[in-house]
Amino acid sequence: MSANTLTGLVLDAQVAADRVLREQTGFIGAVYLDPSAEQVAKDQNITYPIVPTAAASDITPAATPTEPSGQTIGYGQMTISKSRKVQFVWRGEEQKSISRIYGNIRQDQLAQAMRTLVNEMESDLFLAAKKGASRAYGTAGTTPFGTAGNLDDVAQIGKILRDNGAWTSDMHLVLNTTTGAKIRGTQSSLFKVNEAGGAELLRNAELGRLEGFNLHESVQIVSHTKGTGSAYQLNGAHALNATTLAVDTGSGTIVAGDVLTIANGTPADSNKYVVGTDLTGGNVVINKAGLLSSHVDNDAVTIGNNYTGNFAFERNALHLLARLPQLPEEGSLGEHTVVTDPFSGISFLLSIYPGYHLVMVEVAAAWGVKAVKSEAIATLLG
Repeated sequence: MSANTLTGLVLDAQVAADRVLREQTGFIGAVYLDPSAEQVAKDQNITYPIVPTAAASDITPAATPTEPSGQTIGYGQMTISKSRKVQFVWRGEEQKSISRIYGNIRQDQLAQAMRTLVNEMESDLFLAAKKGASRAYGTAGTTPFGTAGNLDDVAQIGKILRDNGAWTSDMHLVLNTTTGAKIRGTQSSLFKVNEAGGAELLRNAELGRLEGFNLHESVQIVSHTKGTGSAYQLNGAHALNATTLAVDTGSGTIVAGDVLTIANGTPADSNKYVVGTDLTGGNVVINKAGLLSSHVDNDAVTIGNNYTGNFAFERNALHLLARLPQLPEEGSLGEHTVVTDPFSGISFLLSIYPGYHLVMVEVAAAWGVKAVKSEAIATLLG
């Protein structure tokens, strides 16, 4: 049996994405595609520094400058946590039996393979954003942008990021498709060609930009189911900017992605805090910037209702580490090449493994995701 070549497969892969349905992948195009992925193996940590906030002091003239205090430089870590593949196989007699349409089927199989892996990456980014957001705005269970001409939702979610000190040069808002439909319907007057100067929404259903945000949609955003916890109270006083909250008296779970409100506070606290780490051992962790008010013992902690989120962030706050799975330096069975999905821009390792009277085709990628800066991520509830 003569060896198979990849020439035909490569061509198939390039045209396949136009032949199979594709879900919207708003996160992949909006996040930072981190080149560090090329430097590490799967499950090997990539460590990055986190510089603490600085304190100012008065200048007092003297013969020599005062000696500054040392700083503790923090760090975070991210990894390539997944190496995933989609495979399919054809036997020679099967190819012969459908020879006139085999090429079309193979094209669609390649497209479906890329679709599967891209959707999984997108889902991972959604979960990272949900669990990594600093705070939330809006009403759980109510789709935002419900009043024509009213942009309070996007203004308030932008306020959270600006109050946190987030960069504003490359801001993105990834919407679930229900919110996207609301913008196309209720808010369509904001995109009139004769007033806004563009036909993207009216003619092409492209969402474009709104109040500094590039708008995207993602089909992988699904409803968050809140924890079962109730009747919790703070256990002791908590200072401004605290992220670890000690709680007691209540029962049930508090899970990452839950939205907490805390009664009272100095000043009065109306913020909605996003949980980053599940309740365990009497402590629950909210994401930075932490509490925006100080609190006293027994202030009530309430878990918000189930919600379907929309996520605002600056590009560098969410990282996608994506690369090809690593082949041995000495080589590997089969033949291999790289194909890039024109829909998402993600590259895959395309491999063909000839066997006895059959051939196996594999599409593969390795990736990891990380919310590296919670202060630059916020949730718009829906």
